[in-house]
Amino acid sequence: MIAEVILNSNAKQLNRVFDYLIPEKFASNVKIGSRVFVPFGNRKTLDEGFVVNIKDTSKYQVKEIAEVDETEYIKTENIELAKWMSKRYFCNISDCIKLMLPPGTTTKIIENRVKEKSVSFVYLKKETEEIEEDIQNKKIKSEKQIRLLRFLMENDGALFSDLEIFADVSRAVVNTMEKHGYVEIIEKQVERNPFIHKTIEKSKNLDLTKEQKNAFEIIYNAIEDHLYSEFLLFGVTGSRKNGSLYTAY
Repeated sequence: MIAEVILNSNAKQLNRVFDYLIPEKFASNVKIGSRVFVPFGNRKTLDEGFVVNIKDTSKYQVKEIAEVDETEYIKTENIELAKWMSKRYFCNISDCIKLMLPPGTTTKIIENRVKEKSVSFVYLKKETEEIEEDIQNKKIKSEKQIRLLRFLMENDGALFSDLEIFADVSRAVVNTMEKHGYVEIIEKQVERNPFIHKTIEKSKNLDLTKEQKNAFEIIYNAIEDHLYSEFLLFGVTGSRKNGSLYTAY
């Protein structure tokens, strides 16, 4: 199979697809939107790119994809949106794709990217009845171990950080119970939300001045008539040409 790859480059001459062979070992991992690393030209380092299409054959002599980032990919519909944005706003497809990546992951140096946050969850591995029986038979004697198991029974599992606070047990206690088969520790990724503590106030419509209303009507009418005309917005510095409109020519 052949992958059509858009390189992560600002160069206009590279704003097109390049064919690369998908090695057998990556056959199940490479899909449209995959982030890949490929050899390009005579460069000693690999170039980053995104798969925008997959086909059966290529008319060129192609190189192989060297690496695949299995943790990150762009959805197919976003790839199509990036292509449309590139044509509409006269920019490289790779620039549009980068707008859809999470903050901290756009750098080409993998080591410098923001890593996904993972946390430890602790769950019971044995049935409650069996654990209670072992406690009653003094097979489990440690107060901390019993406290750990009872907390998990009441809460159907818990974050390790919560166990430290609410059950007052250390990692050593959890590891011991894991070793004896009573609990299991599972690492799970937690989605990062940079806006979770940010309060966003609802904005209000601005009152346009007479000149701004005139400029808005001219441009709006051109859009409605599908003219795609170009306009020059004239106004002094600080006159809100970006946030609203001013005199249009």
